[in-house]
Amino acid sequence: MTAYVSPVAFTQVAQSIPPNVFADMDRKVVAAVAGGADVIDLAKGNPDAFPADFIRDAAKRAVDDPANARYSPFDGKPDFLEAAEHWYRNTYDVDLDWKTQLFAVEGAVDGLAALFAVLVSAGDAVAYADPYYPSYHCMTVMSRAEEILLPSLPERGFLPDLDTVPDEVWDRVKVLILNYPNNPTGAHAPRGFLEKAVRLAHEHRFAIVQDFAYAGLGVDEQQISILSLPGALDVAVEVCSLSKMYAMAGWRAGFIAGNDDIVAHVKQYHYQMGSMVTGSVQDAGTVALRSDQSCVAELASRYALRRRIVADGLREAGLDVFDSDGGIYAWVHAPEGLTGERFADLLLERAAVAALPGTCFGKVGVDYVRFSLLKSGELLREAVRRIAAVL
Repeated sequence: MTAYVSPVAFTQVAQSIPPNVFADMDRKVVAAVAGGADVIDLAKGNPDAFPADFIRDAAKRAVDDPANARYSPFDGKPDFLEAAEHWYRNTYDVDLDWKTQLFAVEGAVDGLAALFAVLVSAGDAVAYADPYYPSYHCMTVMSRAEEILLPSLPERGFLPDLDTVPDEVWDRVKVLILNYPNNPTGAHAPRGFLEKAVRLAHEHRFAIVQDFAYAGLGVDEQQISILSLPGALDVAVEVCSLSKMYAMAGWRAGFIAGNDDIVAHVKQYHYQMGSMVTGSVQDAGTVALRSDQSCVAELASRYALRRRIVADGLREAGLDVFDSDGGIYAWVHAPEGLTGERFADLLLERAAVAALPGTCFGKVGVDYVRFSLLKSGELLREAVRRIAAVL
């Protein structure tokens, strides 16, 4: 039989798209469940929480507002952008102009894609820590850019050593992507680390994109925005999402904040290639951003408790767990003699617990797995019990 050959000639971008590691894991879990396994899925970063009552009430009222059946303003509703401005000022002591330094996007990945489109050309160099969130790698590949991985090792708390990068490498960098609190490790970046990054950006003339998707969910109450540092607004933007802070993942809303020139170029790109955030969601987000943030603190406390359940239980079972400062994951070293990928496979096969192997997040994670904390304490304890039994 002659093999079918498509008459369509696809672009280089279409042919270069890496596989989605999360979708691949979903298929494994579905297959295990179909085979009769009672899987506890700790591979997903999908919040199990529900937005606070006052946020949902605002959304319900907004759905009944006829104005929200119309297209929203291109930049985002003024009330939403002003609320983001208020949030920055009250939470991180950052003064922004909502008209020129803020722009509404449909979540962090939408914002990152737009930033790659306006900042990264074929052949440019993009630097980021390894382990990394997979989208950075995928967007770099699809942009036909050069990937510069900055190893983030356990002895440094999974932070890259910026001082070991030669000047000639920094001179080639077009964009440095940061992500703190970090996915997958949960590492937190102290002020000195971020100040060093800003100084390097000024010296070597590159832009910084800080993926701030886990804002507010750090253990350290002194968590800062990179935009609060001297000189940061000259070189940096921050991508914020309402998904994790307010458990609004399915609502798709966030914003890009910072350098007005970068924001202006993102606006022009997004006007042609993007979509506006649903009006009722922006109204709910406005209420959330203007609140006292106690709902975010409650979520941070909940995740900290869950982190202790998983970390303490797995340590008792003999595993090495990174003592992370934030985020919604536990970063765990596989047992001696096993790679993270083999360990994740064994957990799914023998314990019916799904975790993502560290190779999903780069080279440094080859001996690690990532466990999500987005299940109830009861299910997390059961998962720990099953893993301990297998070990």
